[in-house]
Amino acid sequence: MRDKYKEGANFIDTARIYLKAGDGGDGCDSFERDQAGRKVRCSGGPGGNGGDIVFVVDINVRTLLDFQYRQHFEAQRGGHGSSTNKKGAYGADRVIKVPPGTVVKDHATNDILADMVRLGEKFIICSGGRGGAGNSRFREAEEGHAGEERTVLLELKLIADVGIVGYPNAGKSTLISRISHARPKIADYPFTTKEPNLGVVRYQGSEFVVADIPGLIEGAHQGKGLGDRFLRHIERTKIIIHMIDMSGFSQRDPVEDYRQINEELSLYSPTLAKKPQIIAANKMDVGSTAVKALKKFRASYKRKKVHPISAMKGEGLDALLQDMAAALKKVSEDDEESV
Repeated sequence: MRDKYKEGANFIDTARIYLKAGDGGDGCDSFERDQAGRKVRCSGGPGGNGGDIVFVVDINVRTLLDFQYRQHFEAQRGGHGSSTNKKGAYGADRVIKVPPGTVVKDHATNDILADMVRLGEKFIICSGGRGGAGNSRFREAEEGHAGEERTVLLELKLIADVGIVGYPNAGKSTLISRISHARPKIADYPFTTKEPNLGVVRYQGSEFVVADIPGLIEGAHQGKGLGDRFLRHIERTKIIIHMIDMSGFSQRDPVEDYRQINEELSLYSPTLAKKPQIIAANKMDVGSTAVKALKKFRASYKRKKVHPISAMKGEGLDALLQDMAAALKKVSEDDEESV
């Protein structure tokens, strides 16, 4: 059964769109007349206000894919006023559904206008124009005011409790397929994962969301490899699982891999580097090569707790999940104490 948190093949996490709120309706210039046709009373009604542009967080929206096909959104204009002091109808709002974790930025300044996380959360990004006043004894009717317009950037940061990071082909996709119902593409070559994969983990009464982040490489914070496009997706996570390949098949040094990935996290955001990490030494099923690599790794990072695992065979995962659940509980308790 397909996991409800699993993304489809078209994962889009950035978009640029143009927004235009509705203009206000014009006020009416009208007079009541007596039987002789003389103007005796002003009777022009005001115009209605234009509709707003409103973002709303919807759980059923998972990516920004729809905005690749539609980039212009306008709200309805307010109705014009009419005689006998009748007010114009209000323009309908344009409601735009976005996924949880959407950051709204001004295209011109790159300033953050809204960070939308909670389900059902609403944000008026452009206000409709005020309707023009109708004529009165002392003034003429007014035209409606223009609605606000702006171009915005949308960026999606996945909302997950745990982010799995590591070099390409470290086994992140295999791990998430083992501990959740997510079914990411898995193959024995780098950059198999071209998009984040999410899965729900249920372990001993605990339930949390895990994100498999596409492989990082040295220089990722500058956009190399799959680059900083996906680093943003672990900014919201509470803890990080750092996957290290111990097999030697990639001709990489696990000690150096661990150092470089942490450096990339720090260069992208100092906050990321401070998140609690759990180290998973993967591919321990390959034999003596992995055993030697693990011994060297532990000698280099003596104060770090390391979980030897085989994601492929499912070995060592119970202890890893136990530490994940405990770490998440501690983070939640610390957050409650800081409130």
